[in-house]
Amino acid sequence: MNSLIRNIFMTIAVACGITCAGAITLLLLGAEKYLPDFLTLSLAFTVIIIISVIVFIKGLSKTPQNGFWYTFVAMGVKMLLEMILVIFWFVAAKKSSIEFVLMFFVLFLAFTSFLISFILKTLKKKNL
Repeated sequence: MNSLIRNIFMTIAVACGITCAGAITLLLLGAEKYLPDFLTLSLAFTVIIIISVIVFIKGLSKTPQNGFWYTFVAMGVKMLLEMILVIFWFVAAKKSSIEFVLMFFVLFLAFTSFLISFILKTLKKKNL
């Protein structure tokens, strides 16, 4: 349980770092009008990554065969939730201009890179 809480706080800290870096970049570029959308997307990606981290960490305490499947489920849940986010963001909210597309995929890349590096670093310490 202690490991789970520590990893969730680490995920939140990294998400805050990504969000702050992006917000500062938007402010320096003079694109303040995109800041609320950026914060909304960042929060959505943070929640998705936290859910994936929880599923992955729960799988580490299982047998090696079950832990393997938990890793796949964590990545599958992430992919499914991000597809739902894409549908909501681009279709329902009609945020399809080039600025919103770039913002979405930059955040997608940053958060996905974090999750993959987190999983790889954890698996180096403990093999499934």
